[in-house]
Amino acid sequence: MRPLEHITILDLSRVLAGPFASMILAELGATVIKVEQPGTGDETRTFEPFIERGETRESAYYFAFNRSKQSITVNLRSPAGQEIIRDLARRSDVFIENFPVGTLQRYGLHDKAIRALNPRIVYLSCTGFGQTGPYADKKGYDTVFQAMGGMMSLTGERGGGPVKPGLPVADLTSGLWIAISILAMLAGRDREGHGAYADFSMIDGQVSLLTLAAARFFALGEVPPRLGTEHPGRVPSATFRCADRQFVHITASDQHWLPLCKLLGVEEWGKSSAFADNSARVQNREIVMAGLTAAIAIIPRDALCKACDGAGVPAGPVKSVDEVLADPHTLARSIVSAFAHSRVGPFPFLAMPFKFDGWDNPIGSCPPQLGEHTDAILAERLSYSREHIAALRKMGAL
Repeated sequence: MRPLEHITILDLSRVLAGPFASMILAELGATVIKVEQPGTGDETRTFEPFIERGETRESAYYFAFNRSKQSITVNLRSPAGQEIIRDLARRSDVFIENFPVGTLQRYGLHDKAIRALNPRIVYLSCTGFGQTGPYADKKGYDTVFQAMGGMMSLTGERGGGPVKPGLPVADLTSGLWIAISILAMLAGRDREGHGAYADFSMIDGQVSLLTLAAARFFALGEVPPRLGTEHPGRVPSATFRCADRQFVHITASDQHWLPLCKLLGVEEWGKSSAFADNSARVQNREIVMAGLTAAIAIIPRDALCKACDGAGVPAGPVKSVDEVLADPHTLARSIVSAFAHSRVGPFPFLAMPFKFDGWDNPIGSCPPQLGEHTDAILAERLSYSREHIAALRKMGAL
């Protein structure tokens, strides 16, 4: 048994952050009913990259965030469609939505209305800037939140302009914040017997991630500069180019400094009082980095990594995505799995990174076809008759 098999989630979210959160919870055992727009569905069904098999064309983007769910199509603009959502909410534990502020209030599906129907429900609204504040009505996407939340100001080469990370960090971390919030509210409900509402703002989530950058500002009044791969408060902690033009990242604390210097052939540095502790190395950052860069530049990447491992110095090769996915440790940990899709056949995916003892591990399964489970959900969960479902479809509610 998986830990969330007793939970039903009504998921009205689209695109990335909300769907990522509900997919995590689905693979931990929750039943996730994904509500999609009739005819088109979640807009990510049309996002590249595409998987093409003959005349079949499916979005790998949609696949990445919507595994293990059931799909039902409901027209939220239709009064009959709104009533379907209310009926499902009465029988659900969690309600997730990421519509612009005020949208679901117009449909009578906002948190107060839904919680009046089901006082035990946990309701989460995910918006870019929250339900309140001067930016509440402002539009935004992942990179806007990275920019406005400070992440982009910290990312980039020394002296260069801001750079976005290679993944949609604001969306992905928002998905994690959402999952954490829902799990916390469910735990509280189990103790107190009532549901709750969470107003989650993606910009708040990004500001909360500033952590050490904010700590440096609070403690030192320092606005952290862009340092490339270097750490503002630790030397060495950076990526270095090796003799074979490959890269290795090394992060060494005081106990690693002398072993690192020995394996690089600069043992005198390890014994020098000028570089004896991290504070001294931070003060002499330019000298230390120049010396390490020169010493590492004559050693091939894999040889350097092997030497670091042998000396107990934390280091790792900078791997490309294909290297990571083929890495023997990745494979041994069963991170790469696959589901069987009715239209594209077997397709790989990245499994949830949990290994339980006492619960069954997360299980990933095929993303749903648009509306695949509509009739079954209405019939089995809501006891709608075949005639009623046909009438709803005729009036455009499904």
